Amino acid sequence: MRSLVAALAIVLLAISLSACGKTVLDPTKTEEQLASSREKETGQKVTVDCPSDVEVVAGDSFECTIDEGKGAESTVTLKIRNEDADLSVVSIKPSGG
Repeated sequence: MRSLVAALAIVLLAISLSACGKTVLDPTKTEEQLASSREKETGQKVTVDCPSDVEVVAGDSFECTIDEGKGAESTVTLKIRNEDADLSVVSIKPSGG
């Protein structure tokens, strides 16, 4: 799990979209990048769900859910590093349940 944090902490670039005068993260791109990193780490297919309304504000954080399969889930906290929508992993924790 630590190596996933290290791999993702390097930098995830999420393409942003303009909507209603604000810039929001592209959830599909973020989900694809998280899934790819996690699958490389575990060798297992995963699915990721991120919110679709995350405004790009440097310093803000948000959470995505990783479905690890077989009922296992993890919650990933990501921090927006700058106005270019570069992301860093803050933490990855197993979800309860």
